[in-house]
Amino acid sequence: MDIQVSVLKAIENLYGQPIDAEQVQLQKTKKEFKGHLTLVVFPFLKISKKNPEQTAQEIGEYLQKNEPVIAEFNVIKGFLNLTIAPAYWIDMLNEINADESYRLTASNENSQLVMIEYSSPNTNKPLHLGHIRNNLLGYSLAEIMKANGYKVVKTNIVNDRGIHICKSMLAWQKWGNGATPESTGKKGDHLIGDFYVLFDKEYKKELSELQTAGLSKEEAEAKSTLMAEAREMLRQWEAGDFETVSLWEKMNSWVYAGFDETYKRLGVDFDKIYYESETYLTGKDQVLEGLSKGVFYKKEDGSVWADLTPDGLDNKLLLRADGTSVYMTQDIGTAKLRFDDYPINKMVYVVGNEQNYHFQVLSLLLDKLGFEFGKGLTHFSYGMVELPEGKMKSREGTVVDADDLIAEMISTAKETSKELGKLDGYSEDEANKVSEIVGLGALKYFILKVDPRKNMTFNPAESIDFNGNTGPFIQYTYARIQSVLRKAAERGIILPDLLDKSFTTNEKEEDLIQNLNQFKAVVKEAADSYSPALIANYIYDLVKEYNQFYHDYSILGGDDESSRIFRLVLSQNIGKVIKTSFSLLGIDVPDRM
Repeated sequence: MDIQVSVLKAIENLYGQPIDAEQVQLQKTKKEFKGHLTLVVFPFLKISKKNPEQTAQEIGEYLQKNEPVIAEFNVIKGFLNLTIAPAYWIDMLNEINADESYRLTASNENSQLVMIEYSSPNTNKPLHLGHIRNNLLGYSLAEIMKANGYKVVKTNIVNDRGIHICKSMLAWQKWGNGATPESTGKKGDHLIGDFYVLFDKEYKKELSELQTAGLSKEEAEAKSTLMAEAREMLRQWEAGDFETVSLWEKMNSWVYAGFDETYKRLGVDFDKIYYESETYLTGKDQVLEGLSKGVFYKKEDGSVWADLTPDGLDNKLLLRADGTSVYMTQDIGTAKLRFDDYPINKMVYVVGNEQNYHFQVLSLLLDKLGFEFGKGLTHFSYGMVELPEGKMKSREGTVVDADDLIAEMISTAKETSKELGKLDGYSEDEANKVSEIVGLGALKYFILKVDPRKNMTFNPAESIDFNGNTGPFIQYTYARIQSVLRKAAERGIILPDLLDKSFTTNEKEEDLIQNLNQFKAVVKEAADSYSPALIANYIYDLVKEYNQFYHDYSILGGDDESSRIFRLVLSQNIGKVIKTSFSLLGIDVPDRM
């Protein structure tokens, strides 16, 4: 910031014309050139009316003369490479060291409120690998927005009604024999998921029999008694039939208990949970009001539609002919209720990219219904997550269950850590605790380090590795730093609040301090671009650089007392930024490993 202000003054004094701060492009100098920061001078050529080299030379001379932070400079074509004075690095590290919540901005009464929706499970199946990516992205984004000074409400919409849950309910009625989580020893969400898969199996069997009897696929689907029963169950539920609603409440309560267990294990939570069963009626009311105002239209069969062809889209179904709701109806109602409940400045939906069209339509419909917030909705669209074997299918029971994956990750982390001797001297409880931190850290980091907009393949074996761009590698570095700090304390070394400015830093130490100083900018960019991956990869680069430094220089066995103190303070603050970065990703770090 000091240099940016000095550049603004330099331009005005040298060329007689002020410029906007956005035109000052400062970036880290490439390793092949001498310097710490590089100023791009091309934006100033119209004002200077000189070539890039001359302009850079003049600005460099001005900065070296007027800004004590600048020790020297060099010019490479249209780039001005600036070298920072040694004393400045100590000032920078002292500032970082003094800031416990380093580079995070707390919210205040004037902060904007951001609501972030994530998870959005269906109550007909347990959470799976796709849900894990969704939950991790949503939770991390919420933490990143809070770190940038926003007030945040983490919210979930549970899809607890519709034909999907009726399929599970019907299968339980027909073939469940009164099974409960207690009688089967299964988590409730797993039990209900089994009946969803069973329904699909029996439905396919029925279709096959009908087609064998000579019906076409479409005729068989229309004649299916099983699907007709499921649709009738949905109509009974919407009509408030006591037995149907009672069964629905019982089975959903099993699922909620199962979800809560998985959320707790995954380390995610919510400030407010909405249920489709409580929001769809508000959505229906809004649709019918839109119909009465001519915003929507009704077909001869009684179904209600929105004509979006003038907007370059198509016609969208909002209410079926039998009066039952669709997902869009529910989302309209949920949006209205949320904005009634909270003074939301920004609404962010964390939903996969297969729903891009859905949210484009939702935004348009809310705007047509007269809601001011309609056009301001943000769809945080992320890519699908697959396994090396390919895609997953819920109704065929081929998804990777979230609970199974979490258990497998923790188990593998324990086995790997034991093989590498990282659990030596631990009690069983301590070993289990560290294994859980490492296993979940491996899972979360592997998913969050990928640009959220990209499809990704999750490979459990690659994620648990104590080398390379993995969670365990970073966690181990943090534990190593804590070990060094403990040894220093055992030797009676007390770290000062302020380092002596006379200490001369070397190039690697300066690079580490410069990287630490970039943390705030990275956290801000992560919020602006909705990308936890920026923080994940920033911290990996910092850790990789620190490990090289640790290899090249002794921390506790430094050349002299001032070197030891400096390197311990530097290590302590790198540990602090690792822990803070990982907290923004929802990842814990162990003090020992």
